[in-house]
Amino acid sequence: MIRRALAAAALGLVTAGAVACGGETAAPGTAGAFTDGGSTASPAPERSRLSPAAPAAGAAIAASPASAAARPLAGKVIVIDPGHNGNNWRAPEKINKKVNAVTMWKPCDTTGTTTNDGYPESAFAWDVATRLAKLLRAQGATVKLTRKDNKGVGPCITERAAIANRAKADASISIHADGAGQGTRGFHVIVPKKINGPVDPVVGDSLRLGVAIRNAVREVTGLPYANYIGKNGIDRRGDLGGLNLSTVPKVFLETGNMRNPTDARKMKDPAFRQRLAEALAKGLRDYLSR
Repeated sequence: MIRRALAAAALGLVTAGAVACGGETAAPGTAGAFTDGGSTASPAPERSRLSPAAPAAGAAIAASPASAAARPLAGKVIVIDPGHNGNNWRAPEKINKKVNAVTMWKPCDTTGTTTNDGYPESAFAWDVATRLAKLLRAQGATVKLTRKDNKGVGPCITERAAIANRAKADASISIHADGAGQGTRGFHVIVPKKINGPVDPVVGDSLRLGVAIRNAVREVTGLPYANYIGKNGIDRRGDLGGLNLSTVPKVFLETGNMRNPTDARKMKDPAFRQRLAEALAKGLRDYLSR
């Protein structure tokens, strides 16, 4: 995969100073602003409702466990980190406790954001994560999630990174949605930068993972790149504990802006969430096959 490394100059990467998503505590259904922080393939046209892709020809053959083609991720370990948790808002004393994120001290976790009509980021992230896990396991991967459901609290950002580190994951992805101004929209992938900390040795591989995820999301879903942060769908940051503490290749996906009506409508659509999971599976497969 090193032969395919992309120069940062070609990507036009920029560093943004935005605050991680879920910057304040809010109960589900309440308003609050949260900001979190080019594929050469032609993207799929944007649609308000996207149906899951039809099975490819020969799917019955590909489903055979004996077929190597059916299990392209056999032997790979992938950790999926669904952002936040459904009951974080009930435990401010826990999630507001400060933890060491290497470059600064930050809250253990946050509540995340919601759409204007109350659909929570935590529920969105959980649904996409479970769909993605099913797809990856069907392709032979060992998949671990950083939380078991959307009914609990936490874990802290430090533990989310530690779970992937202990698993010696080949790749890790944290799934989020942003909460910016209503007039802004689009997705972006956050990749780590060198901070003289644990993540430094995997910054290059994390960038390659981020580019693969970005390209797949753009191609499969047709979502536009964020028009308010980063450049060409990529944003480099050194203030996120979940990235700073990672010793394995890891990225954050900010799927879109939940406060934007167009993005929110897509994220509330189960068919879109399935298509997004398929895009993430493709991006992970593309990265791990190099």
